[in-house]
Amino acid sequence: MDKGIGFSRTILLDWLDVTASMCVQKMEPLTIRQRLADTISGTVTGTDAQRKTIDVLSAIWVKTGKTAPRIHQEALALFPTLSSSDERLWLHYGLTLVCYPFFRKCVAAIGQTSRTEEIITRKMIKDRIAGEYGHLGALDRSVERIIASLTNWGALAKTEQKQNYRILLHNFACSENLQSWLLSCALQAHPSDAIPFDDLIHLPELYPFRITLGVDSLRRDERFEVQRQGGGLDMVRIAETEK
Repeated sequence: MDKGIGFSRTILLDWLDVTASMCVQKMEPLTIRQRLADTISGTVTGTDAQRKTIDVLSAIWVKTGKTAPRIHQEALALFPTLSSSDERLWLHYGLTLVCYPFFRKCVAAIGQTSRTEEIITRKMIKDRIAGEYGHLGALDRSVERIIASLTNWGALAKTEQKQNYRILLHNFACSENLQSWLLSCALQAHPSDAIPFDDLIHLPELYPFRITLGVDSLRRDERFEVQRQGGGLDMVRIAETEK
């Protein structure tokens, strides 16, 4: 049993782009799966490995349409307007946060580590989250797949030492609209209903992204409700109309 880990394969950025493009074209889920089989066949061998890879890609870009319809619809509208893979990563990453709680745990552990270290190892991340999930074989494999995916996405970099990876902080910058969309994903995925604004924009799971929004931008954004509390604390939650 994987305890809901789910993210079990290395996912390449190009495959996410292909999946998103088919979703934008409103292809049927079965057609998407069939075409993805052709897309990944040159890299992924074995029927079971291909099926699991397609499961992850479909979960991120197809199934989130049911679990987070507003976020998904906005992602579909934004995708054709983005000209670079760096910009499109914001969408892939945000939907993955919403889709896979285990992915959020792993990238949050990397972000937390980045506050004191520049380098991570697989063991460091496994040890940080093993308390909740236990030392399962599924955990070990999924952490390795997530790290490999993040390396392909440009959020981590290999070093001369095989087991070591350099954390690439704030490597991606983009428009305010895309920033606020990603923040809405982070809020949707977070176990808390409301988060102080300063904590929200510094969430460790958002470590690869440069967030420059001020709280007034979120006040004007219909995705969010911002409530001023005692001591000047601005609490941010997803607007009820957006849930």
